This record gives sequence, structure tokens and C-alpha cells, in this order.
Amino acid sequence: MITAGVDVGSISAKAAIVQDGELLTTCVILTGYNSRDAGRQVYDQALAQLTMQAGRIDKIVATGYGRNSIDFADKAVTEITCHAAGAHYLDPQIRSIIDIGGQDSKAIVLDDTGRVKDFTMNDKCAAGTGRFLEVMARALQVDLDAFGTLSLAADKAAPISSLCTVFAESEVISLIAKGASRVNIIAGIHASIGARVVSMAKRIGVRPPVMMTGGVAKNIGVVRALEAKLATTLRVSEYAQLTGAIGAALLAAR
Repeated sequence: MITAGVDVGSISAKAAIVQDGELLTTCVILTGYNSRDAGRQVYDQALAQLTMQAGRIDKIVATGYGRNSIDFADKAVTEITCHAAGAHYLDPQIRSIIDIGGQDSKAIVLDDTGRVKDFTMNDKCAAGTGRFLEVMARALQVDLDAFGTLSLAADKAAPISSLCTVFAESEVISLIAKGASRVNIIAGIHASIGARVVSMAKRIGVRPPVMMTGGVAKNIGVVRALEAKLATTLRVSEYAQLTGAIGAALLAAR
């Protein structure tokens, strides 16, 4: 049986194709302004990578922010369920997930079979998400891809007290004016994200082993900040950004 998962987030769209439990291919593109078109495009690109016709796919599950716009999917499933399935597939030992995407952050606790026991999420404010990091990178005139490694050179994290994106940006501008180093400011931004997300995660009893998923998992500075607050090492798969799409493809087979 060949199945596909399409995960359309606010920043990126992902697709995964699975055959009888084996991951065949994955694809990631930017979502842009039209989530429906992004979902179709990333799915078509994944098929093209395998030189496979769409008719070979038995079932398709859509997930993510734009899941209800994917009209060619057989079913839409929440990203909570899909990230749980994907994380368990990538590492069956995982008992908790921290997922930070473009516009929300989530903490998920799993049972021994990889099913969701409890979860919490922040979807009311951009603070601590990929969008938050994009705003901070623009304010500091730093390429977002360099954010993580730059913060590791900090000798002291600059204090960022606000959890609101607008006020945090004002704090960053004020710190720049006071002569704070760029790397210390970036470390402070990561520390503030860590404090916010871990405070949310602890409310549902997140326990190790913990996997980090979502696009922000590529930022080593955020990973380190979360590890410091949780006092545990996070497991980050090479498929961190694709966990939801992989989980959706696996659920399609069920």
C-alpha cells in the first residue's frame, strides 16, 4: 500500500510518501499566499521525485494549518495526531514532543504506543514561533539561517522580558541602542522562547525522551535553550520539519 501525507503550514508545505511502512520520499517548499496551491505543488513534486503517477497512491491524509484546503486528500487530521504518529515512527522511545512551527507551538505527551495522552498549544500569539524569529532576525539584520549558530557564541544572554512580538522587537531595538552585542541579543531571544515553551510544556507533564519537531528544530540556539530549561537532551531527527507529513502518510495507511 502506498500512501501520502501533505502538511501545509503557514510558512512551509511538506509532503511524504510511504509504502508499507517504508519512507520513500519527502519534499518541502514555501507555502506562499495560497495554501491550496502549495499543497498540490509539494505533492506533485514528491511524486515527480519518484517518477510515480498519482493513481499509484492509495490514500492521502492532509494536516497542518492549511489541511482543510487540500481538496484532493481523503481525510484531514490534526497536526497533533500526525506529529505523534511521525515522531513514534522516527523514534519509538519518544514519550514527549515539542513542536514549534511558523505560527504556533505545541507540547505533546505520548503513551507507549505513540498515541496522544495529552497536549497543549499556543496558537493565540506569535511569540516563540517561527514568525517571531523572522521578526527578530529582521530587526537585527541577520539571516534567519544563521541565528542558531550565532547565539552559541554569546557570553551572556541579553534579557528579553516581553512575550509579545511587538514589545520584544522594541526591547531588541533598545538593546541595540545600548550597545549590547548581536550574539547576546540573539541568545536572549532564544532564552525567552525556551522559557515560554517549557512553561507551557511543563503544565502537561512533558517527560523524556523528548523529540523536537517543526521547522524551528533546525535552529540549534532554540534547541539548546529548551534543553537548558528542561534539563534534558532533545532528540532532533533529520526529518524534524517533515514529522507531521510523515505521520499523515502513516495514518493514511490505517
